[in-house]
Amino acid sequence: MTHPRIAFIGAGNMATSLIGGLIARSVPAERITASEPQAEQRQRIAGEHGIAVFEDNAAAAAGADIVVLAVKPQVMKEVCLALAPALPAGVLIVSIAAGIPCASLERWLGEQAIVRCMPNTPALLHEGASGLYANARTSAAQREQAEALLDAVGLVLWLDEEQQIDAVTAVSGSGPAYFFLLMEAMTAAGERLGLPAETASLLARQTAFGAARMALVSDFDPAELRRRVTSPNGTTEAAIKAFQAGGFEVLVDQALQAAAHRSAELAEQLGQ
Repeated sequence: MTHPRIAFIGAGNMATSLIGGLIARSVPAERITASEPQAEQRQRIAGEHGIAVFEDNAAAAAGADIVVLAVKPQVMKEVCLALAPALPAGVLIVSIAAGIPCASLERWLGEQAIVRCMPNTPALLHEGASGLYANARTSAAQREQAEALLDAVGLVLWLDEEQQIDAVTAVSGSGPAYFFLLMEAMTAAGERLGLPAETASLLARQTAFGAARMALVSDFDPAELRRRVTSPNGTTEAAIKAFQAGGFEVLVDQALQAAAHRSAELAEQLGQ
């Protein structure tokens, strides 16, 4: 089967990004369906992507090989319990909802092949990073299908243990906000140094983009790249020393630990 039939339950930003990525990868629009409660959003998605969009979740899932759960975590239990009787036999469930463990999905949906994933917002630009975990019922072929689905919007990495989802959430799921915060701070500091606000903002954003590109394509790790641009007694060294004197590495570690801890807490609360 060249192109599995894929149904999206919920058609918000992440789902529509995945739909766009699949179509850009030459997946026929007729192999994709979605459900969405808002009429205006249904019309927009159908018009933009040429797919069938339903108000009813069961109608969207009918005949699907893959069902992507893309609703808010707070309504996931209700959606799953209602959808379970309508799921096709042998279907692969892919959940992109934060904080809902596989055990909860299995309890609400029955004994299904389930892949849980944590994408991040750059997936909206097809530059995302996703960590994936598959339960024991997921076949090798289904793992390949899940990987192809998320690969349409960025980097895909498989996890050996489901609890690692919390670490993925801390590093990449929440990670874009950390870089936005740094860009905010650099922009504000640039203004205080006398730059116009727009100039400081553009310099900070382009520098972040360029540094990320260098880190991705270089044969050297970020630590070596940093060393190569840090001349002894130069301006960069002065800034780096100020960062480290303020406990930069310790603060980053504390921040990611806090994010991972909160991710585990939410999984406990939302998975009941």
